[in-house]
Amino acid sequence: MKWSDHQERLTARERRYEAAPAPVPKSEPAPAANAATVFEAPAMPETVEDTGIDRNLLLELLAKTMYVTGRSRFAAIAGEMKLSRAVLHTLIEDAREMLLVETLGTQGEDPTADMRYTLTSKGRNWATEALAKSQYVGPVPVPFTDFCRQVEKQDIRKERVHRDMLARGFSHLVLPDELIHRLGPAVNSGKSILLYGPPGNGKTCIAEAIGRSFRNAIYLPYCIEVDGQIINFFDETVHHRVATSDGTGTSGILTGKSARPDPRWVLCRRPVVTTGGELTLSMLDLSFNDIAKFYEAPLQFKATGGIMVIDDFGRQQNTPQSILNRWIVPLERGVDFLTLHTGKSFPVPFNELVIFSTNIRPRELSDEATLRRLYYKFEVPYPTEEDYCQIFHDVCAEKDLPLPDDILPYLFEEFYSKGEVPRSGYQPKYLVDQILAQCVYEDLPPHLDKNLVRMAWLNLFAT
Repeated sequence: MKWSDHQERLTARERRYEAAPAPVPKSEPAPAANAATVFEAPAMPETVEDTGIDRNLLLELLAKTMYVTGRSRFAAIAGEMKLSRAVLHTLIEDAREMLLVETLGTQGEDPTADMRYTLTSKGRNWATEALAKSQYVGPVPVPFTDFCRQVEKQDIRKERVHRDMLARGFSHLVLPDELIHRLGPAVNSGKSILLYGPPGNGKTCIAEAIGRSFRNAIYLPYCIEVDGQIINFFDETVHHRVATSDGTGTSGILTGKSARPDPRWVLCRRPVVTTGGELTLSMLDLSFNDIAKFYEAPLQFKATGGIMVIDDFGRQQNTPQSILNRWIVPLERGVDFLTLHTGKSFPVPFNELVIFSTNIRPRELSDEATLRRLYYKFEVPYPTEEDYCQIFHDVCAEKDLPLPDDILPYLFEEFYSKGEVPRSGYQPKYLVDQILAQCVYEDLPPHLDKNLVRMAWLNLFAT
């Protein structure tokens, strides 16, 4: 099949999506093109009481911040703790009355310069005692109840992914049209999804593309306070900030109300948290640092409001049945339970789309009673010959590499026709990458020929 034929096929596929837009419920207006929503941000606290955090804990955080970071200027302390000027001013006045902090005045003759402060000897002792209880220093935590309210406001099930949005998310993949059509309702349901099939055919890419199909931005806290304990929540590796152009927390395609937002919350895209064979059951529990004496949120908690992808399911140290048993209550009731080192267990909202991806047949993973709790199951098959050709053309186009007409027929006749190796979606990229590496090694211009294809094929498989 020639490149022009594949382009026509792809164009026809896009026309089908455009010609048949997804129906929108009458109670819910159709979204504008490229529209995204920023949910209303939690309001900035203007009093100590508004923070929802115990005053003594706030004073301890103030002393630790000044002691550990060396911050002395008012604005720098406020920025470190993510507090409004009004709240920080009250705390500093309280600390001065307790003889923990003293004023140094401003530096230089600039009348607009920030006031500077320093810890007294009593304040330094206070800080070291506070550090002995917990070494956490950073943004003031948000109360757990406030976190739960915000999660409910920005529930992932309130965002609708329509057909054209999903098609754009999958535009870089070559997949059967039927599979994409079936995935749409599953994504909107917020229920669990199982992707299964032979390795190397795009299951992980599909899961990641689903995550990119969601467009709304949500607010996530730096950390959370539960029963006097601090849980570190924000993670730069999975929580991606949304750039803002002004103080309202919006930019570009984003719209929403967030006047004077609480700086203890970060505006982010819905998170996509991926774990694979390294997953253990202990990673789904709160992690308490015995030295630092505060907690790190587990993976599924960090995925709140977004996507949790369990890749290579069935390859973990724990059995598939035990891992699924751990997820049964959260998946069915929308509530998970975490436990503090004090022994206190508390419910947390389980608001995320969970996607399991596996190379193992479902019936080999678990019993029928457990599998039925995975609401949607999709087999991702080997690509057809036509789809394989499309993938090969796409890879060559991405590398700006001409594809001679005789290469694909050579591949099918010399290698795939023997039936020893099935066509897989990953193979075109692997072959092209190895061919380009061979060209570099031999000081040849990038090109494809039968001999290079044969050498790349020999490198691709182990016997």
